[in-house]
Amino acid sequence: MPSQLVCRPERGFPVAALRVRGTLDQVTGDALQQAVRLRLAEQPTVLLLDVAGLRIGDPVGLSALSATVCEAHEWPDVPVVLCGADRRTLAMITDAPDCAGLRYADDFAAAVASARAETVPPRIRVRMRPVPDACRQVRHLVTQACAAWQRSGLTATATLIATELVANVVRHAHTTMDFTLRPLQGGRLGMTVRDHSRRMPKPSDAGLSDPGGRGLRLVRDLTDAWGVLPVTDGKVVWTRMCADAF
Repeated sequence: MPSQLVCRPERGFPVAALRVRGTLDQVTGDALQQAVRLRLAEQPTVLLLDVAGLRIGDPVGLSALSATVCEAHEWPDVPVVLCGADRRTLAMITDAPDCAGLRYADDFAAAVASARAETVPPRIRVRMRPVPDACRQVRHLVTQACAAWQRSGLTATATLIATELVANVVRHAHTTMDFTLRPLQGGRLGMTVRDHSRRMPKPSDAGLSDPGGRGLRLVRDLTDAWGVLPVTDGKVVWTRMCADAF
């Protein structure tokens, strides 16, 4: 009988909570990654996994868990907490060196309540249609936010990057988009655009005489880090700007 894994999300931003039941192995690992990516796309403050009903059927399946830790650390840079693991599951996970970044909690409900009681960092999120005027709207939004968050030194570069991210959706994805802006520690700034196209962006090597194709090259060159998180209903293009880099 094929292995089964059921992942049920618990609603309630800013905490991403997922109840995982069944067998984790090489076959079901992809289901875990897809479920986690959807939660990470919401940019939570923490990712809580209730694994009280999880069984490790094959140690190879732990690669999906380690990949989850790596993705969450790279972006949106949130801790991953395993809750309610039984003794066997806990032993197998702690013995896996690639899962060293995980945190642990005994009780899922208590961990959710504690995480929700913490102060929520500021952020701005707006949904926009794929029309040319969206670029103007996002420039205005970023300018205001940089002033409010004492990131004025990043305004010029941030508005340029935001414009390119939004314009890429207008030109290629043709779907509604969610633009999110948030201040990060150390004077940094994070920006993301989530759309509903599975087409992955790729920086092009446009020539000097080409009319376009330089947008993602600008994003790559002007940010501290950037990437793409594919999800079942589209993708999230994320960026991170460091004030010391400019």
